Amino acid sequence: MIPDVKRLNAHYIALQAGFWAMFAAICGFQAALLLHRGFTSGQVGVIGALRCLAGMLCQPLLGGWADRHPQVPLKHIVDLSLLLSLVTSLLLTACPDMGFAATAAVFLILGGFEISSYPLVDAMAMQFITAGAPIRYSLGRGIGSLSYAVTCVLLGLGVERFGVEFVLRSHAVLMVLEMLLVRSFPTFPPELARRDKGGEQPHSTPEILRRNPRFALALAAIALALTAVLPLSNFLISILQAKGGGERQLGVALFLMAAFELPGSLLFAALRGRGHSSARLLLLSLVFMLVKEVLLLLAPTVGIILLFQPVQMLGYGVFTPASVYYVSDSVPPEDQVKGQTLMMVASNGLGGVLGSLLAGQMLDLGQAAGAGASWMLAACALCGAAAAAVGFPALWKKT
Repeated sequence: MIPDVKRLNAHYIALQAGFWAMFAAICGFQAALLLHRGFTSGQVGVIGALRCLAGMLCQPLLGGWADRHPQVPLKHIVDLSLLLSLVTSLLLTACPDMGFAATAAVFLILGGFEISSYPLVDAMAMQFITAGAPIRYSLGRGIGSLSYAVTCVLLGLGVERFGVEFVLRSHAVLMVLEMLLVRSFPTFPPELARRDKGGEQPHSTPEILRRNPRFALALAAIALALTAVLPLSNFLISILQAKGGGERQLGVALFLMAAFELPGSLLFAALRGRGHSSARLLLLSLVFMLVKEVLLLLAPTVGIILLFQPVQMLGYGVFTPASVYYVSDSVPPEDQVKGQTLMMVASNGLGGVLGSLLAGQMLDLGQAAGAGASWMLAACALCGAAAAAVGFPALWKKT
């Protein structure tokens, strides 16, 4: 039996808010923390790439295991993943002088479990949605972005007063709160899971991609798009420093960027309600990611960079719900969890790996040449253009 819909919606919105507050502490200030600990931009890029690579490798394993064992509630898998991440995060907090190899190993574990838990959080909602419960996923994801935004401002103020290590202590507290929210989330009724499966067995990843070549091509476009756009947030501190800014402006910039994801999520829901396909809305988001990359490349001052952050509304703001619904529309019910993990692998996984490596190296080269962050932004714009070109034939036709 489906739980009370109002309580289910409220709980899921709280779950999204908690996850993105937690993620803001470890992701939004990751570059600032590592640069403060004495690492170069190139080393920061490698550490970020390892974190994303671990997520990319672990997500299909967790998603595939979840599909093969529907009797195990997804929330139990998420909770265990967060517990392992918490232990690792406390190690990073307790040992501020650990070297490059140890720090990379810590972020490898965080990527393997903390990042990998998010597609399962999405799948927790999709289970109820496909069973007929009107969970307002877009609103929940938008509130998650707003939570990320507010957390970034508060963390920025905390960093200014207590130092950048403050973000790690905040991350641990927020992770404990998120674990409590996950544990108390209603368990999806097993009988509904069996009905949704329709007797079909989950397919392997190669089989899913072979059966749906347009889905595979869309994943390639998304990997390119996220390679281009993720450095705009992960290395935002370097972009601001190149224009004379610092940690104080970082909190404001991250707030503006994430806050405008909420109207983007609501706009997606409105456009989808008017009959626009998730595929075309996903393509729209790729185009506006490119627009933001070009605008930041041309921005002459910190003030203009802040002014351009609301473009996030039509870029990543639309992308997040569009990508989840695109998987729901494109992948059979028995492969939904694995489909969501494939989307996360292509976006925050492969896109995160390539984006971190590209940004770190281009920042080091650009700074050595006196070009600041311009070389990185130019490379991101070229990647974004390639993403839009690849995505057009895969996503323009309605699904």
